[in-house]
Amino acid sequence: MEQTINLKMLLLGGLIAVGAAISCSTANAGTEKLVVAGGCFWCVESDFESVPGVKKAVSGFTGGTAANPTYKQVTKGGSGHYEAVEITFDNSKVSRDKLLHLFFRSVDPTDAGGQFCDRGDSYRTAVFYMNDAQKAAAEAAKTKAQKDLGKTIVTPVLAAGKFFKADASHQDYYKGTKVVLTRFGPKKKSDAYQRYRKACGRDARVKQLWGSDAPFADKY
Repeated sequence: MEQTINLKMLLLGGLIAVGAAISCSTANAGTEKLVVAGGCFWCVESDFESVPGVKKAVSGFTGGTAANPTYKQVTKGGSGHYEAVEITFDNSKVSRDKLLHLFFRSVDPTDAGGQFCDRGDSYRTAVFYMNDAQKAAAEAAKTKAQKDLGKTIVTPVLAAGKFFKADASHQDYYKGTKVVLTRFGPKKKSDAYQRYRKACGRDARVKQLWGSDAPFADKY
């Protein structure tokens, strides 16, 4: 009798463990992350949150050695960090390959000194990977983009480090209704963002490079 009870307990424990694993797997099914650096993180966040299948895009910093970096630290230089965006997506609705394809065509991957009007190491482009499969996907996307563009692409594919989320004032900047002081006078964040994006020449340069293949250049 005691052996029967022990066997039942073992079976019950196994069923509970399997059920928990299935539940956890279901909760996370289809959700992946992609971290990229494409110059101003406000712009990358804005671009990719418009892609069907993307759940959210978070502005932050990665690639450097400074712990808990601030926006001021990173943009000043010397931290080693890139302005980056962590994209969370449903891979049943949009693939990593598709997002990588869009990324390379939404930036100037031939520029090693920054992006558009934003100069310096923190504004360089990069794709970050967490495993061999992600690295292979990024390298393949880079090779394809270089072939399509017909120019040398300098965007590196780098092993991912810790991603540090930027403070709340830099999240969803392009949607902001708070009034801020800009070189154009007091503006809502969303208006300031649009003026900045146009003045920086981002879309004009991307369209010059990629033409009709530029996925986001006609949004603004």
